[in-house]
Amino acid sequence: MADIQELSAADFDAEVLQHDGRVLVDFYTDWCPPCKQMAPVLEEIAASDDSVKIVKVDAGKEQQLAVQHEATMVPTFILFENGNKVRTTVGAMPKAKFVDWLNG
Repeated sequence: MADIQELSAADFDAEVLQHDGRVLVDFYTDWCPPCKQMAPVLEEIAASDDSVKIVKVDAGKEQQLAVQHEATMVPTFILFENGNKVRTTVGAMPKAKFVDWLNG
């Protein structure tokens, strides 16, 4: 079972951009109801899917990083593969739909 790691701007390059494989970045805030709605979905995916590493970035604390990656609304999910941005989605969605998006 994989834990979902909280990243800061200092960790982002090493953990996301230099990672070999797929990384899902969740730009969230603590006060965002859709972000809270998606948390258990992400935990289930992290526990069951070893093909993707899931990390979280607090868009309120890491505003510059959020702006740099065009995460201007929360939650914003960005899938990276081998350091390259593959696709982005915004907002909460049911787990099945999210998994379909993730696996594109």
